[in-house]
Amino acid sequence: MTSRRSDPWGVSRRGFLQSVGVGATLASLRGPSRVDSTAFAGELGLGAAKRKAVVKGAFLYPPTAQLEEEGYFSWPGSTFQAEKRHQEYLQRFKDLENKIGITLDCETTPISTSDQIQEFVNTVRETKPDAVLPVVFKKTVWQEHGVKMLEALGLPAIVLAPLGVLLAPSVGELEKRAGVYTICAENPADELEDPLRMVRTAVELAESLIVNIQGDSAKESVVAGMGAKVRTIPRQRFIAAFEQVGESDDVKALARDYLERAVEIVEPTERDILEAARAYFALKQIVREEQADAVMMECLPGLKKPHQHVPPCMGFMSLRDEGVPAGCESDLDATLTLMLLQSLFGKPGFQHNPGVDNERNHYFCAHCTSASRMRGIHHDPERIALRSHAEAGWGCVPRVLFSEDQEVTISKYLAGEAPKLLLYSGKILRCPPIPPTGGCRTNAETTINELEKVSDLKGHHLCMIYGNHTSELKRFCRLYGIEVVI
Repeated sequence: MTSRRSDPWGVSRRGFLQSVGVGATLASLRGPSRVDSTAFAGELGLGAAKRKAVVKGAFLYPPTAQLEEEGYFSWPGSTFQAEKRHQEYLQRFKDLENKIGITLDCETTPISTSDQIQEFVNTVRETKPDAVLPVVFKKTVWQEHGVKMLEALGLPAIVLAPLGVLLAPSVGELEKRAGVYTICAENPADELEDPLRMVRTAVELAESLIVNIQGDSAKESVVAGMGAKVRTIPRQRFIAAFEQVGESDDVKALARDYLERAVEIVEPTERDILEAARAYFALKQIVREEQADAVMMECLPGLKKPHQHVPPCMGFMSLRDEGVPAGCESDLDATLTLMLLQSLFGKPGFQHNPGVDNERNHYFCAHCTSASRMRGIHHDPERIALRSHAEAGWGCVPRVLFSEDQEVTISKYLAGEAPKLLLYSGKILRCPPIPPTGGCRTNAETTINELEKVSDLKGHHLCMIYGNHTSELKRFCRLYGIEVVI
C-alpha cells in the first residue's frame, strides 16, 4: 500500500483529528484511547445451547490370553500388550473429550468375534452417535470384519491403527473409502484431535442458526443437506437497531479504536467512523436477540441513493475478529464457508470477489471487508486503513493489509443434497495499491498452487484464510461425502 506520506489522497490520524477539531467527539473521549472490539465478545449470546457431538468407539482385538493359548499372535505380534494400550488410549480419549467438547463413548472390553461385532453394530444403530471410532489392534480381526462393519454402520468413521497392525492394501482401501478418516501412525491417538474436531464441526453446523438481514419480510428455511437454519429478518431491523444504539460510550470507544489502529485515513470523516462503530453494535444486538451463530446481510441495496443505512463493513470486520462469521450480500454458501473454516481452524476469513492478473498469472481478490485477526481471534490483528465503500463511494470500511508471503487457503462450500467444496491454496504476494488498482478496498494478489492457468479458478465469493489447510479440508470432505472441486 502507498504510505500516507506519499499518498496525495491520504491523511494522517493527527491530521484527521486536527481537521475535525480538538473538541470533536473522538478527540474528547475519556479513558483508554485503545479499545479492542473482542472485549465485547463475552456479552454476545451466540446461538442456543447445542448438544455435544457423540462418537462411539470400539477396540478390535482378541484377548491376549486367547492368543497365548493359540500360540500365534500375527500382527502386531506377541509384545504389543493390547490390554495395556487399550487403557492408555481410553485415558487419552478422555483428555480429548474435555479439550474438544465432545462425548467419546468407548467400549471397555475388546471385540473380535462376529457376534461381538454385530452387538456393537446393534448398539450403534440404537444409540445413533454422530460418528464411530474403530481402534484396530489386530490385523486378522480387521481383515475379517472391518469393512463389513463399516458398511453395516453407515456412519462417518475414524479408523485408528498403530503402525505394524494393518498391511498396506488395507490402509489403501480405507483411504479410498468415502466416509472414513484413517490414521495409521506410531501413536495414532495423538493424531485424533483433527478428525474429532471435524465431527464436532459437522454437528455445530447442522444445529446452527444464521440470521439473514434481507428484504422486507421474515421467513425461515433449512440448508439442504446440512440442516442449519436460516432466519431472514427485514432490513428495517438493522436500521432500527442502528438508531437505537446511538452514540454511546462504547460506540465512541470502538470508533476511537478504529481510528487509533488505522495506518491511513483516506475518505472517511469523523461521522463516518462513528457510524461504522454504531453498525457493529447494531449487528451485535441482532445476533444476541436472535441467538444466532452467524449473520449475513443484503447490504448493497441500502447503500444506493437514497441511503437507507451505513455500510456494515467495519461491523463485519469486528464480528469476524471475535469469532462471529459474517457473510456479505446474503451469500449463504459464503457464510457457511466462513462458519466451516472458523469452526475447523479457529480462523476468521476474507469473503471476496475473484479476479485475475493474466499477465503474471496471479489471482486477485477484493472486497470491502475482511477479518483483521487473520491468524485467529486471540492473535494480533493485521494493520488496517480506513476507506470509503468502493462501489457506493461513501461511509467507512476497512482496508485490511494482509501479510506478504503468507500461505493461504481459498475455498467455498456449495450446499445442497450433493455438496461440493471449491478448494485452492497459494501465497499472498502483496496488497495492490488503490489507485491504480480498482475493485474493493481490501485486496490481495496471490499465487494459486493447483492451477496452471489461474483464470480457470471456479466460483464467486470464495473465502480466504491464513495457512494451507487443503489437506485437512480434503479429509473433512472425504469423511462427510463432499466433492472437492478444483
